[in-house]
Amino acid sequence: MAGKIPDLVVEARAGTGKGAARTARRNGMVPGVVYGGGEDPLPIQLPFNVLLKRLKAGRFMATLFNLKVEGQDDVRVICRDVQRDVVKDLPTHVDFIRLRRTTRIALYIPVEVVGEDVSPGLKKGGVMTLMRPEVELRVTAGDIPDHITIDVSKCEIGDNVTISSVKLPEGAKVTIDRDFVIANITAPSGLKSADDDEEAEAIEGEEAPETEEEGGEE
Repeated sequence: MAGKIPDLVVEARAGTGKGAARTARRNGMVPGVVYGGGEDPLPIQLPFNVLLKRLKAGRFMATLFNLKVEGQDDVRVICRDVQRDVVKDLPTHVDFIRLRRTTRIALYIPVEVVGEDVSPGLKKGGVMTLMRPEVELRVTAGDIPDHITIDVSKCEIGDNVTISSVKLPEGAKVTIDRDFVIANITAPSGLKSADDDEEAEAIEGEEAPETEEEGGEE
């Protein structure tokens, strides 16, 4: 059931210390280190542009990576710290931690929607909005689900699908301690406008003062 884990290709870094880190930066690389997992720390470096792109994509520190270093076995890692330049706010150093298959981590898992073709609310012209295309779950590194599923097959217009109605993968737990909305089905904007206009007219009619015609003197 494990999902596709993105590869992160890095290079082993020959030296350590400030001098070696400065050399890496001059060469367009960001120095870093991989530690944990019962092994010695491994100095690494990766292209600045690659790291910056990953950071801009978001959730870098909540993404499990398959770390690839030439000449070494692949290892699953997660970022634990990104140091940045205090003025330019650009990455200057990155730390990764190795994960065992039993390690529990928080990751964003994609949401898959089923039942759209038979949903009564959607058949009536309702519009489904996926409020959370991903949900953060605490899972084990060796058993990461590729998605969770929500079923809208019985949803009417005005219905919400909340996290409490979702069957989570075995061992997975939600990181947010409340029943939040994942998706909802609302009336189409045209229908909303018509309903609003009718309601406004009704209110206006109710509030309009009654007048009596005054007859002239005969």
